[in-house]
Amino acid sequence: MNQENHDNGRWLHRELKDKILTVHRRTTANKKETTMKLTGHCYCGELKYEAEGEVLAKGNCHCRECQYMTGGHPLAFLVMPEAGFKYVEGAPAIFRRSDLENPRTREFCANCGTHILSKSRPGAVVLKVGTLDDPSVFDKPDMSIFLIDKQPFHHIDETAPTYERMKT
Repeated sequence: MNQENHDNGRWLHRELKDKILTVHRRTTANKKETTMKLTGHCYCGELKYEAEGEVLAKGNCHCRECQYMTGGHPLAFLVMPEAGFKYVEGAPAIFRRSDLENPRTREFCANCGTHILSKSRPGAVVLKVGTLDDPSVFDKPDMSIFLIDKQPFHHIDETAPTYERMKT
């Protein structure tokens, strides 16, 4: 990794950390409006879940991994506290790439293949908005990430910050 990319990654990490801290401060000041209880399920209904807590971040990811999971489009996500997440029906299948040093853990329905969440940082789960019982709670993204992998047919919300990458 060259110095420019390394510095860009550190800047992006600080930027996202500051954004999460801002959401946390806003949440702490007004808990009732930002604490959510969400429910969701896979396509076939074999897996059902509940997620409760503060929305730590939300956005659209344009990385190639997410494009594989969505069939080519960006993936809409919500980051929630892991402590507030539980499966209430069924147990997920788990996948981690063995060729990566620090792979994300992906949880999905073994029956229909619906990708429910991923885990890449301790204490948080990245929920896939399409699995929510009410996906309209997403409203709109607060950011778009991994634009380096964006396809020409992807649409970007012009009102939200965009990032070429995200430090993992």
